[in-house]
Amino acid sequence: MDDTRWLNEREMAAWTGFLEASNRVNRYLEQQLKDSEGLSHTQYEILVLLAASPDQELRMTELAHRLITSKSGLTYQVGQLEKRGLVRRRSCATDDRGVFAVLTEQGDKTLKKAAPGHVAAVREALIDVLDPTELDALATGLGRVGRHLRD
Repeated sequence: MDDTRWLNEREMAAWTGFLEASNRVNRYLEQQLKDSEGLSHTQYEILVLLAASPDQELRMTELAHRLITSKSGLTYQVGQLEKRGLVRRRSCATDDRGVFAVLTEQGDKTLKKAAPGHVAAVREALIDVLDPTELDALATGLGRVGRHLRD
């Protein structure tokens, strides 16, 4: 007995459209950041999250959770940012196992330099391609998917 609910034509079009668009947008943004500041998209997002956090720091576990990545993957990316002087790590005073990632002054400068080009690339690759109704539908639909998978 096959209980598989195969995708119909409409569902398959939505799925393949999502896959192609998300992969192409990600690749476009990755290349733009690499060309402009030598950053990966993940590294840029780390800088953004740290800049928006109190005292410009986050526990590594919280940072991994917010990035939706593994601890080992985050450790590698933070290590790369550390080598460039954009982030530093510090131990948690109240938990021997806790480690914080901290945005450095150079990291803040790099983020501020990279942000305008990144926003322009996001607009070019996605935002300005869609009309307001499509943007609303995208935000609503993908927001629902994110909440569903988060819960």
